[in-house]
Amino acid sequence: MIVYNLGCTNEHRFEGWFASAEEFERQTSAKQLSCPLCGSDRVSRLPHAPHVSTGSAERNGEGAGQPSKGVPRQYANLGAELLAHLIDKVVETTVDVGRAFPEEARKIHYKEAPERHIRGSASAKEVDALRDEGIEVVALPIPPHRLSRTH
Repeated sequence: MIVYNLGCTNEHRFEGWFASAEEFERQTSAKQLSCPLCGSDRVSRLPHAPHVSTGSAERNGEGAGQPSKGVPRQYANLGAELLAHLIDKVVETTVDVGRAFPEEARKIHYKEAPERHIRGSASAKEVDALRDEGIEVVALPIPPHRLSRTH
C-alpha cells in the first residue's frame, strides 16, 4: 500500500491510498481520481517528506505515538466519512441563498430578516467584511455533487 499527498487545481489537499505507484498512474490517466471537496478531476501528487523511524522515542522511554513532554498533541484531520456527514448535515439544515449570502447574513444579523441558518457563496473579501462587522461566518467547501443530492 502506498499513500500519496494529493491536491486539486482549487488548492484542496487530501491523501490517496493506492496498491502501487503504477495503480496511481493508471487511475490518474483514466481520470478516476477526484477531489473529495470540490469534485475536480484535475488531481496531482504533492511533495511530501518521508517518515523515517529512528527508534529514538523508544530509547528515551516514550511510547510509540506519544508526544514528548511539553509538545502539544496534533489535531488529526477530519476523516472523509466524518466530513461527508458534516456536509450532508449542513445541506439538510440550511437554506441556500447563493450569491446573496453576504446581504442575507447582514439582514439576519441586524434583525431585518427572520433568523435562520443559511449557506451560500461569498468572496474572501466579503467574508472578511462580514467578520469585521461581528457576523460569524464559517467557510465550508461543499462539492457541487453534494448539493444536488436528495435526502
